[in-house]
Amino acid sequence: MTDRARALDALAAVDAVGLRAVLLEVCASPAWAEAVAAGRPWPDRRALLDANAEAVAALTSADLRDAMAGHARIGATEAGGSASAREQAGVRGADEAVLDELRRANAAYEARFGHVFLICATGRTAAGMLAALRERLTNDPATETEITRGELRKINDLRLTRLLEGD
Repeated sequence: MTDRARALDALAAVDAVGLRAVLLEVCASPAWAEAVAAGRPWPDRRALLDANAEAVAALTSADLRDAMAGHARIGATEAGGSASAREQAGVRGADEAVLDELRRANAAYEARFGHVFLICATGRTAAGMLAALRERLTNDPATETEITRGELRKINDLRLTRLLEGD
């Protein structure tokens, strides 16, 4: 049995209260955590990631707001804890002018859509995230909701994988 399989079995064996707490560290939506937990035991990593995809797809607008409340603004990792800091590593050391523009673009995005700009930041530079933010500012709300849902799924996939790998 691989370390990842052992980690998956250990996760599936956690009591309901403990599992909920672990899953809420991955995604702040209680509805998401309940849906993912309902799928256990997961036979393999793919089944856990599929449970994530199904749970994210089923989130209501209110559930999505809950999920986004657990994420820091791009460039402001302290609000999202160590996971956000790791995921937003591309912002560290960025030019101050880019960071200032990120702050302005974040404010414009939040004014337009009513929530933080959510993007799977892993492996992206500050300039790349700023370009994506500017591009997404032109979306209509329905399109942006679906893009945000997709980004949340990717973030959750990465966090679940890290959880299984012991990171």
